[in-house]
This record gives sequence, C-alpha cells and structure tokens, in this order.
Amino acid sequence: QVQLVESGGRSVQAGESLRLSCTASGRRFSTSAMGWFRQAPGKEREFVAAVSWSGTSTYYADDVKGRFTISRVNANDTIYLQMNALQPENTAGYFCNVVRADLRTAVLNWGQGTQVTDSS
Repeated sequence: QVQLVESGGRSVQAGESLRLSCTASGRRFSTSAMGWFRQAPGKEREFVAAVSWSGTSTYYADDVKGRFTISRVNANDTIYLQMNALQPENTAGYFCNVVRADLRTAVLNWGQGTQVTDSS
C-alpha cells in the first residue's frame, strides 16, 4: 500500500525557519516528480513547490520564491521543504504528493499532512 507521511510541522513565529519532511513507503518514488501543497483554513489546497525526479529542477509558487526550498534524497525516498522567513499567511496544513508532468497536479491519495501554525 502506497503511503506518504509528512512531518516537521509545528507552531512558529514570524521570521522563523522550519523544515518539513515527506517519506514514502509502498513504492519507490525516485523516478517521480514530487511536490508540496498546502491548505489553509477555509481555502482549497494549492501548489507550493515541486522537484524533478533527479532533483536538478525545482519550481515554486510566486509567494514562496526565494524563501522556500524543495529538495529530495532519492536513496531514502524522502523530500524536504525548507521554509525560511515564515509569515502568518503561511499557516496551513502541508502535504506532499507525486505530481504529473505539469508539476502541479497531484497523483496519489493525500496523506495526513503536517500542520504549520503561526504563533506570533
């Protein structure tokens, strides 16, 4: 059974940094593009960042460019989202997923996600 498990979320203050992790089990993801998405309270889930299967190409939503960095370690089937200079509007549940060739469309069922909450 394919499973995605996100972790690393917590309560943070504005300006802090945080690194989220996503591990996969049930199949190898080393040849798949992967992405991070977020869902704020009362809003639809939206794209945050994506990384190619090799890790050499990355893509970001406009509001996180320059502050967030997506990366991956294929040997561990793990992807990361380094978030710097967090802002209150970054409060959301964060989810990872395999993405299609457009790098924006999620493929698998969603996991539980990990919550990032502003405590400023």
